[in-house]
Amino acid sequence: MNDELQHLKNLGKTSAQWLHAVGIHSASDLRRLGAVGAYRAVRARGFRASKVLLYAIEGALLDVHWNDLSPGHKAELNGQLDALPPNNKS
Repeated sequence: MNDELQHLKNLGKTSAQWLHAVGIHSASDLRRLGAVGAYRAVRARGFRASKVLLYAIEGALLDVHWNDLSPGHKAELNGQLDALPPNNKS
């Protein structure tokens, strides 16, 4: 299967399956929703994704390994997630 998402840095089979399950099928879909929105959608669907998925998606969008995101960048992502209403954070 030629899965565009699996060709992005940090995203493997499981993360791509989760993203497909929430309607994200391409890099442009992922860019449109953003890392926080995509992560929130995956969690809202009931998948038990850790924060590493949030960082992996952001890294995929930036074409860097998720562990190379600075602590400040990760904190900013967490802040965006925390700013959402409680029933939307999942």
